[in-house]
Amino acid sequence: MKGIILAGGNGTRLDPLTRAVSKHLLPVYDKPMVYYPLATLMLAGIQEYLLISTPSDLPAYQRLLGDGSQFGIHIHYAEQSQPRGIAEALIIAERWLAGQPVALILGDNIFHGQGLRQLLNEIRERHMTQEGATIFAYEVAEPSRYGVVVLNEHGAPETIVEKPQTPISNLAVPGLYFFDQRAAGFAQKLMPSARGELEITDVNRRYLEKRCLNVVPLGRGIAWFDAGTTDALLDVTHYMA
Repeated sequence: MKGIILAGGNGTRLDPLTRAVSKHLLPVYDKPMVYYPLATLMLAGIQEYLLISTPSDLPAYQRLLGDGSQFGIHIHYAEQSQPRGIAEALIIAERWLAGQPVALILGDNIFHGQGLRQLLNEIRERHMTQEGATIFAYEVAEPSRYGVVVLNEHGAPETIVEKPQTPISNLAVPGLYFFDQRAAGFAQKLMPSARGELEITDVNRRYLEKRCLNVVPLGRGIAWFDAGTTDALLDVTHYMA
């Protein structure tokens, strides 16, 4: 399995902080933000990475992370010239993936908690032999800010909706996704949403339609932060401190 870290975009929710530096290089307590999603995928036992960012920001990531050898891993780099959606990362990475399963994490999503290493390793090992996708569900107070998933009484997913104006669930889908080798092909066939983006929710929906989408609720003991706003950045900094 390979890992993708998507660290693109314009960081408009953190303006003016992001006028001079990429959002994912901002400090979270004593480390650059991008260290945390990288560490999450390292907990899953992944060795090969593709970091995707804007052409102007890529040199800064290369100076910070190099080829990954200092961490005992291998890091490659690719450009996303415009913020065309999370699912575009799969298209950009398609040749590099070479038909392997993939874990995709957003560069501003931070996970921490007891049992996380074991959970992620189990998911990676399962995807090495089984087809399908795995996403997570996390209870939030403002579900309209996220993609949300509806689970039935057996814990199986029924519906996934991207940023619903009228929330149908309080279970947000965090920015960490495990996919089989079909993900890039599914992304290639997507049409841009009303926001003009290729939505990762639509990729997840394809797996749901094929009845091979697994949803893992993240309960007590595991914290998740979407550090893309000033309030969230402050919260996760206090948490890590």
